[in-house]
Amino acid sequence: MKLSHAALAAPLFLLLAACAEKVETPGAAAPAGPVPLSAEGDFGATLQGALIAAKPGDTVLMPAGTFALSDSLSLDVNGVTLRGAGQDKTILDFAQQSGAGEGLLVTSDDVTLMDFAVRDTKGDGIKSKGADRITYRYLTVEWSGEPDETNGAYGVYPVESKDVLVENVTVRGASDAGIYVGQSSNIIVRNSIAEFNVAGIEIENSTGADVYGNITRNNTGGILVFDLPNLPVSGGNSTRIYANQIVANNTGNFAPAGNIVAGVPSGTGVIIMANRNVHVFDNTFESNRSAQVMINAYIQPFTDDEYNPLPRDIVLRDNRYSGGGTDPQGMMAPLAAAVGGTLPPIVWDGVTSWQGAEAVDVNLTIGEAGDVGFLNLGVGAYPMDAAKIKPSAERPASTPPMEPAAITVPQDKG
Repeated sequence: MKLSHAALAAPLFLLLAACAEKVETPGAAAPAGPVPLSAEGDFGATLQGALIAAKPGDTVLMPAGTFALSDSLSLDVNGVTLRGAGQDKTILDFAQQSGAGEGLLVTSDDVTLMDFAVRDTKGDGIKSKGADRITYRYLTVEWSGEPDETNGAYGVYPVESKDVLVENVTVRGASDAGIYVGQSSNIIVRNSIAEFNVAGIEIENSTGADVYGNITRNNTGGILVFDLPNLPVSGGNSTRIYANQIVANNTGNFAPAGNIVAGVPSGTGVIIMANRNVHVFDNTFESNRSAQVMINAYIQPFTDDEYNPLPRDIVLRDNRYSGGGTDPQGMMAPLAAAVGGTLPPIVWDGVTSWQGAEAVDVNLTIGEAGDVGFLNLGVGAYPMDAAKIKPSAERPASTPPMEPAAITVPQDKG
């Protein structure tokens, strides 16, 4: 068969094109990545200038080193990544901070903070407010020395945000909560370490949170799920706490007087207060001296008509418990004394009504093995009337609520 010139030319064209694709210009360099900021001179001023000048999509890259900063930092540009050389290699030291604010404040969306440490801030370590799709990853926030009420309140502090991801973060020494997420929705806190804080991890007035794969140890309380009155966002619900190690949270409470967590008894593993649809499962609880799990109502007077102070639709199942309950502290001490001096792994205050309302079924499900101790303190209502308290070890009848769906956030590509 006779081939046309066009047919003969086609293979030759394809061969030449393929060869052309492989030709490299001698000396051509790979596309350059972000250049680390200079470590010379006033690094705080250099870094703040870079954060102000950043454009969406930029990465601000910090070099390795320990940098003394006297002023707080802020970022209000969307889509920026602030990255160091590693959480033990790039250290922002605020020991000489002139004000009482946070180390870094983020008020923009789609921000990633990763691979650096913040130390000894006068206020909170890293705070983000109204920052949707915020990511905290491979960060360390800590205060030097022994736990002290003058330490900053929060280590990692996203608030009023949607789609929050906190992972591989370490926080030590916060006088309120190491990792705190408040008034937010769609939250993941995972694979992090919280130690020597008042509260290790706290989810407050938030909806839809997965807290898993974390280690909370040597805090006053390990993991707290609260809902408080008179805040812009309330009605906290739908939290899953699972596959965590909640160990020896026996540090004395060093929160400043008047702080809500100042009432957390030393030696509590998990506290659920006035929240709804909280599921606690597949965790390891060890040696929390007051109680491994406390479930209780909000006990202070309030004027918020929309607020419900009772924990409702709570599920505990398939957890592992060892030690603990042998040295109850704070408000737990007299209660323990009234029932023999020690407390079982799970303690519920037994409050089912408030402000004169009729008692309701809070639907508490204790789905643990039969040998896991449970105590209903039988308080009934606040203010507490000691003459009406009726402690009981009988597990309440319940209808387990449907477990919330797993949380996903759009910035999580894993």
